[in-house]
Amino acid sequence: MSKRNKIIYWIATIWLSLGMLSSGIVQLIRMGEEVNMMTALGYPLYFLTIIGVWKILGVITVLMPKFPLVKEWAYAGFFFIASGAFFSHLAHKDEATEFIGPILLMILTVVSWYFRPASRKMVSVNQ
Repeated sequence: MSKRNKIIYWIATIWLSLGMLSSGIVQLIRMGEEVNMMTALGYPLYFLTIIGVWKILGVITVLMPKFPLVKEWAYAGFFFIASGAFFSHLAHKDEATEFIGPILLMILTVVSWYFRPASRKMVSVNQ
């Protein structure tokens, strides 16, 4: 892995992790803004706990070494959560500012996944 790719990977992964961790914590403690947003979007409040826990577990998974299969699931989960948030805001006809967070998290997820080192990738076995 080139030095450039390693830098891109770690910058994207750190920002992704910070975004997912901070929003996961906010969801777990059910901050007022988060509760209001979920209610406005029509989701039950227990989704906050489910999504918050999975985000925090995903961050731990993405940052720890090894376990490439679990990392694939974490990246997929991050993408599903961010794209789900994007389309929820779109369906609700929210202002454009509501799309920035989910779009940024989708981009960071894809960049981190694409530039991850070989040691963090699934190994393909030719049959």
